[in-house]
Amino acid sequence: MKFEKFLNIVHLFKQQTSGSRAAGSGLDSACSLVQQNGIGSACSPVQQISVVLKAAPALPPHNRSWSLLLVIPWDMLNESTRHAYLYQAFFIRLDPSRLEGKIKEEKKETKYGRQKLSEKMKLLVALLILQLCLAGFHIVSRVALNIGISKVVYPVYRNIIALLMLGPFSYFYEKKERPPLTFSLLVQFFLLALVGITANQGFYLLGLYYASSTFASAMQNLVPAITFIMASTFGCEQVNIMRKDGLAKILGTIASVGGATIITLYKGSLILHQSSQPVGTNLEQDTFFNSTNLQNWTWGCIFLLGHCLSWSGWMVLQAPILKKYPAKLSLTSFTCFFGLIQFLFIAAFVERDPKHWQIQSSEEIFTILYAGVLSSGIVLALQTWCIQKGGPVFIASFQPVQTVLVAGMAFVVLGDQLYSGGVIGAALIMVGLYLVLWGKTEEKRNQNQDKEETLTKHLLEDKNNDEESYNESQIP
Repeated sequence: MKFEKFLNIVHLFKQQTSGSRAAGSGLDSACSLVQQNGIGSACSPVQQISVVLKAAPALPPHNRSWSLLLVIPWDMLNESTRHAYLYQAFFIRLDPSRLEGKIKEEKKETKYGRQKLSEKMKLLVALLILQLCLAGFHIVSRVALNIGISKVVYPVYRNIIALLMLGPFSYFYEKKERPPLTFSLLVQFFLLALVGITANQGFYLLGLYYASSTFASAMQNLVPAITFIMASTFGCEQVNIMRKDGLAKILGTIASVGGATIITLYKGSLILHQSSQPVGTNLEQDTFFNSTNLQNWTWGCIFLLGHCLSWSGWMVLQAPILKKYPAKLSLTSFTCFFGLIQFLFIAAFVERDPKHWQIQSSEEIFTILYAGVLSSGIVLALQTWCIQKGGPVFIASFQPVQTVLVAGMAFVVLGDQLYSGGVIGAALIMVGLYLVLWGKTEEKRNQNQDKEETLTKHLLEDKNNDEESYNESQIP
């Protein structure tokens, strides 16, 4: 939390430590917030103060101490209490050494304002690279299916590479933070892998095989809306339809579901197409009115919907598990391990031909390495950094950029065709995505405002109680 934004602080003061009286409960609650943020100790109101325009670090800390002036917004006061606050102010005594570090941080941020802009540019560039890599994964996965890689062998190799990358790193990096393993946790890891790895990746590859990479990316915009529905069903998310944020989340969910329904049931007329078929494509390019083609398209969208459901379920189930086992990288490694075991179990019944496990071309090597190293390794690290810098809502708002990139790359590389039904459905899903994200952002903003108003209300009530007690004590 930035020091300049903490509790409506607008000025820094330096004052003598002597001559202070006991603080009220409102100041005590404010002091507890200061202590939680690690910048202060005791609270006391002071009547005579001296403004210091610049810091004087040479003054010994045992003679002087720093204090904060808490300025209550004028619109938060009624007419009966405004006159009392014209001449008095609340103060919080701070630890000089800690406060000095906070002041230096604020000065450093002011001095390097241009550096902030460059950090934002770095975040934007990183997000574009992230979406480009994820878009490339859709294309690479489609190429892998086109050249004949098994839909079971492909995720096995992908998860082996991901586990080899994440396992050693998580072991050493989270060695001190990792809680002890229990049988209950292992069962939860196994179920999490069943939903987030096996079902997620399996449904995705099936949907990609029958539909297209463009609409696979478009359907992924459903994930925030589906996650919202699941979280609301299990009581993890609260919805207030009388507020703008609650209404936006509901309308966004309806728009997203409507867009997915249009993509699934209505293909529409052809918008963009290429006359020549890309090399390596083994799927038959039937005419639009062919019933088999329409059936395959519908099955592809259904599989992609299952992919989105499993992805959302993985995120909802992961939240309570992270409270018991907060080591994120280790949790990801265990999930990847159990997902690999599950895929190997499926492959034992589905892919018994040894030829399907042989890598026979450089294209197969490239697609497997891209999926394992880039999509499951580098992208994970880059995504974690972006979420830390910009927040999950800001990162999710860039998802439609991936859809546009996939559409362009698929048209050029794979020769995918665009139909009006898919475009209309994708547009509705994107509108729903932004409505859900806006609702989440507005909800957090309202929650923060409610907390600030509650604190200010306590301060005002305690001030009025102190004035009434003082007036009663003056009555003879």
